[in-house]
Amino acid sequence: MAHTDGIRIHPDVDHGVKQGSSGFSGGTLTCHCASNPVKVRVGGQTAHNHVCGCTRCWKPDGATFSQVAVVSRDAVEVLENGDKLEVVDESAAIQRHRCRECGVHMYGRIENKDHPFYGLDFIHTELSDEDGWSAPEFAAFVSSVIESGVDPSRMDAIRARLRELGLEPYDALSPPLMDAIATHVAKRSGALPA
Repeated sequence: MAHTDGIRIHPDVDHGVKQGSSGFSGGTLTCHCASNPVKVRVGGQTAHNHVCGCTRCWKPDGATFSQVAVVSRDAVEVLENGDKLEVVDESAAIQRHRCRECGVHMYGRIENKDHPFYGLDFIHTELSDEDGWSAPEFAAFVSSVIESGVDPSRMDAIRARLRELGLEPYDALSPPLMDAIATHVAKRSGALPA
C-alpha cells in the first residue's frame, strides 16, 4: 500500500469530501481580487463534480488537482465586473473565462453546438461561500498531473489517497461521462438511432 500521508489533492477535499445538499439552489462565485471582484451567479445545483488533473483547469495555490463541476449554461450569469473576464484559449473546446487580474477561472463554456457537453458550463464551486454544492464524485485525468510537474514516482500514493477520499481515479472522465460522449458520437454517426 502506498504511503499517503502529506499527499495534497485540493483544499476542499484534503480533510474529507463534504456532502452536498439535495435542496441546494446555487450561489455566487467570486474571483480572488481584493477590490472589484468578478461575481458570477449560479442558479442551480451542480452535477458531475470531480477533481481534475488536467493542466488547463484552474487550481488554487498548493492544489495538485482542480475541482470542477457542471451546471446548465442557462443558470450562469455574470453579476459584477464582467469587463475583467477574458477567454484563456479561444481554440479550446471549453472556453474558460478567467479574471485577467487575478487569473481565477470563473466559468468554462462550450460554444460548439455539436459537442456532447454543449449546454453545460464548468465551474469551480470553491469560489462560493455557500455550502451545499454537489460533492466531488471521482478524479479525472489523474496521470495528467505529471504534465504539471508531479514526479511520476508519486502516482501510486496519489491514486491511493484519491481512493481513501472515495474519489475513484480515472485517466479520462468517469465511465458514465465517457458513455455519454460515446453515445453522442454514435447517434451523430448513425451507429445508434438519434
